[in-house]
Amino acid sequence: MPAQWTGEIVGKMHINHITFEELSAKLSLHPKYVSSILNGRRCPKGAEEKFRKALNELIEGKEKQHEQEKSIACVGTKNF
Repeated sequence: MPAQWTGEIVGKMHINHITFEELSAKLSLHPKYVSSILNGRRCPKGAEEKFRKALNELIEGKEKQHEQEKSIACVGTKNF
């Protein structure tokens, strides 16, 4: 049975529209290996901390990108 943290990671990925491929790339791991960890088939030492850190960095990056897109979209608008 997978550890609880893996479910939390998958849930945060879903909520923030982050794919296994994006997380795998951030971790520099093969997507199948990431999947085997998140599905509880593998339990490497330190995985929870590495996965949480990588996911949080991806989420922060997406939030910054979203903010930049919002500010660019507002540049050409007039305030009435």
